[in-house]
Amino acid sequence: MKIITTTFLFLTALSLNAQHLGNFNNQASQMEISRANIATADMGNAKVMNYRPASFGHVQLQPSNILTLNLRSLYNVEATDYTAVFNINQVGETADETTQLMSDKINAIKAALRAKGFNGQFAIDMISFVPQYEIEVTKKLFSKTYTEVPVGFELQQNLLISYRDDADFEKILSACASAEVYNLVKVDYYVKNLEAIYADLQTKLLAEVKKKKEYYTALGFDMQTYDVHMADAKYYHMPKDHYKSYVAANNISMDALKQKKGVTRIKKPISYYYDPIPHAGYDIVVNAAITKPVIQLGMNLTLRYVPKPKEPAAPVAPVKEPKPKVYVVSPNGPIDIKQLPNS
Repeated sequence: MKIITTTFLFLTALSLNAQHLGNFNNQASQMEISRANIATADMGNAKVMNYRPASFGHVQLQPSNILTLNLRSLYNVEATDYTAVFNINQVGETADETTQLMSDKINAIKAALRAKGFNGQFAIDMISFVPQYEIEVTKKLFSKTYTEVPVGFELQQNLLISYRDDADFEKILSACASAEVYNLVKVDYYVKNLEAIYADLQTKLLAEVKKKKEYYTALGFDMQTYDVHMADAKYYHMPKDHYKSYVAANNISMDALKQKKGVTRIKKPISYYYDPIPHAGYDIVVNAAITKPVIQLGMNLTLRYVPKPKEPAAPVAPVKEPKPKVYVVSPNGPIDIKQLPNS
């Protein structure tokens, strides 16, 4: 009995530790999607940000007299404006009927939202208006003739609804569903004070550069003797760029084991979650605590300090060729000076 109890406690501990993983299945295929009914394989931030998981192993550093400073900054900011895009497809027997049905549907959405105190803006994006054809077969004595004849029209438009309060999104969904509009294409996020945010990031980057230069000076580097080369970049990512999918782990039916019957497997639906840019590897992160999907702005700065070339030494004055002379003293006293040839 003691062995069974110990085993049970050990398995229970393993189960509790496993709960921290959650329902995310690491083996599931990764597919980034937008906050809508659209799924594309080329979305996501991994390729744009060139993000790689942080390595916990020891990295051998290579000393150099060239100083390279790489700074990365990230700013998480809630949107100030939103735009929801709904696609509406309407068909009718005539052009007038089709346009009237489309107009009635859009007006119904507007009326439902106005009744709920909605103060947002509406816009129409015309996509297509084309006739629909069917094949009409005409039988003759020895042949058949197939002719395309118009039987109706198809009108497709996008309804753009702009709003500022995130809570209004539920009202919009309810109004569109009442008018039988279900195709949500995407939700765009916008920030009004974009220039001020980038200016704030620049100020923080400059402060970080100052700290790094003071650090290099403390290490014995004279920054006045270096030439600097720089490169910078900035980016802007909306929440729809960071939605991913996963499939929950499959469960085994314990009742099927007790009844000695085959295990009935339940097909798990694909779930989606918001996966923002991780903060690992960033030198500056503003508003790190994220409680809802946010816009993520960033700036990267690279500075490369290269030692200045040494100044050339002062030129040496040329040595003058000697001009030897011979002094000849005669026995009588006079001195005769003779110039000798250089060779």
